[in-house]
Amino acid sequence: MLVVLVLAALALLTISFRSPTSGVLHDAQSYGATALRPFQVAATRVARPFHDAYNYVSTLTGAKAENKKLRRELRYYHALALENYAAAQENASLKRLLQYEQGPTYPKGYRTVNASVISFPGGPFDQQITISAGSNKGLRVNTPILSADGLVGRATNVGRSTATVALLTDPSSVVAARDLRTKVFGLIKHGQGNTLILDNVAKEQTVKKGDIIVTQGTRDRRYPSLYPYGIPIGQVIQVGTSDIASYLTVQVAPFAKLTGIDAVAALIPTKASKLP
Repeated sequence: MLVVLVLAALALLTISFRSPTSGVLHDAQSYGATALRPFQVAATRVARPFHDAYNYVSTLTGAKAENKKLRRELRYYHALALENYAAAQENASLKRLLQYEQGPTYPKGYRTVNASVISFPGGPFDQQITISAGSNKGLRVNTPILSADGLVGRATNVGRSTATVALLTDPSSVVAARDLRTKVFGLIKHGQGNTLILDNVAKEQTVKKGDIIVTQGTRDRRYPSLYPYGIPIGQVIQVGTSDIASYLTVQVAPFAKLTGIDAVAALIPTKASKLP
């Protein structure tokens, strides 16, 4: 049967090629095609929804895969952009610190250890940060910490490679300070919000709005200060008094940005100057 079918197929092909434009075979093919045309059209119409559905599903699957890929790339480049921005901000802070270290107001007898801020205050009542330098770089408890703008605070807990710093706005922070213009002495303490108070200033003393407040430094070597003289702290923004108070109410805005700071410097005494 297989041989008969093969011979029949060859015979039909031979006849078809030898009579390409006319003949009984072509007439039969034409009649057959005409008879089967409705079935072909019907089959095409029936199959078209399935074909369209397949194309839709295939296109949708491809679009979802492409969308997922694009989302991954977007997250990657977004993270990369944030990383580059943070690095640029830190680099700018370090450049300003370098300028301060080379400036005339930098305290003598100290060297600096630059560090990044790796942890910020966790809430409104938390006034501490963590920096990426510790005892391996020479930091100790009470080491002064500053930025290019001014005093930030002091180290309160020092590990081998990190240190916790209490900011000037921490309730435990007290800094001996003075008015750079009038030489009036006082104590910088935590004030309302992110401001500071120059406390213990007698009413008879003169302090004006706009005055610059700096660290007092050591007045008597028997009682050395934690901070060398002349580190900028802030600027007086308001001076008040009352009839029943013995001291002026001096409100100070800190120079250093105590929130969102990127880089700081720790002041390490040199061997030639262990005392401020």
